[in-house]
Amino acid sequence: MGLDLESISEATSGAIGSLVSTTILYPLDTCKTKYQAEVRAHGQQKYRNLSDVFWEAIQNRQFLSLYQGLGTKNLQSFISQFVYFYGYSYFKRLYLEKSGAKKIGTKENLVLAAAAGACTAILTQPLDTASSRMQTSAFGKSKGLWKTLTEGKWTDAFDGLGISLLLTSNPAIQFTVFDQLKNRLVKKKQDKAGNGSSPEALSASSAFALGAISKTIATILTYPAIRCKVMIQAVDSNDNETEKAQKKSRKTVPGAIRAIWKSEGVPGFFKGLHAQILKTVLSSALLLMIKEKITASTWVLILATRRFLLLSRGGLKNA
Repeated sequence: MGLDLESISEATSGAIGSLVSTTILYPLDTCKTKYQAEVRAHGQQKYRNLSDVFWEAIQNRQFLSLYQGLGTKNLQSFISQFVYFYGYSYFKRLYLEKSGAKKIGTKENLVLAAAAGACTAILTQPLDTASSRMQTSAFGKSKGLWKTLTEGKWTDAFDGLGISLLLTSNPAIQFTVFDQLKNRLVKKKQDKAGNGSSPEALSASSAFALGAISKTIATILTYPAIRCKVMIQAVDSNDNETEKAQKKSRKTVPGAIRAIWKSEGVPGFFKGLHAQILKTVLSSALLLMIKEKITASTWVLILATRRFLLLSRGGLKNA
C-alpha cells in the first residue's frame, strides 16, 4: 500500500489532540491515579474522596507536584495516540481493500481497534508504567524518567502489560461506538441536506458529545481492570517490610484482585469510577473534538509537505 498519508494524517491529528487534552487535564489525572492506587488498610484510608488528594497538595504547598510526570505522560500519550490512530486507520483501509467490502461491520471494527490497541500497548508500556509511578509518588518526590525506568529489574518497566493488552478493549469499544454514532449522525445530516452538500466533519459540540458518550460506555465496561492496572503500576513507598511484601504481592493481576476483594469487597472494584469517567470522558471528548477540527488542516499540510519534497527532489535531479 506504500506510505499511507491518510493514516498519517489521522494519527497526527489524534496525537495532537491527545497532547492538548492530557496537558489541560493532568492535575485531575494525578489526583485520580493516586486515589485509585490506594487500598484500604486496617479499615483506614488516606483519601476518602478525590478532592482529598488535591487538598493535600495545596496544604503541603506542592500544587506544582500535581504536574509531576507530565513530560513522560505527554510523550507516552503522543506516541500511543499516534500509533493507535495510524494502526486503526491503516487496518481499516487494508481490510476494505483486501475484503472488497464497502463498509466495516461492528465486529470487524472491534477486532481492528483491538489490534491497533495491542500494538500501542506493547510499544508504550514502559512509558505508561513510568508515568503511573511518577503520579503515585509522594508529592515533591517524583523521580525523572530514566531513574524511574531503571530502578529494579528491566521487566518492572512492563508491569501491567498483560492487563494493558486486556484493556485494548477499552479504546476498541470507545472508537467503535464513536464511529457508529458519527456515521449515523452524518447520514442524518446528509438526508436532511438532500443531494446537495455532503457533510463529512462533525461540529465541535457534536464530536465532544459523541466522544463523551462513547468513552463513558467503554470506561464502565472495563473499569475493574483499570483499577487493577493502577495498583500494579503504582510506586512502592518506604513502608515497613510487611507492608512492602503485601504491596509486592499486588503487582500481579490475581494479587491486585485479592487485595481489592479482601480490603474493600465488590465496591472496591469500582472505587474511583466517577473520577475515571470525569477525567477520561473530558480527555477523550477533547481529543476527538480537536482531532475532528484539525484533521482537514493536517491533511492539507501533509499534502503540501509531500508536494514540496517532490518538487525539491525534482529540482536536485535537474541541477
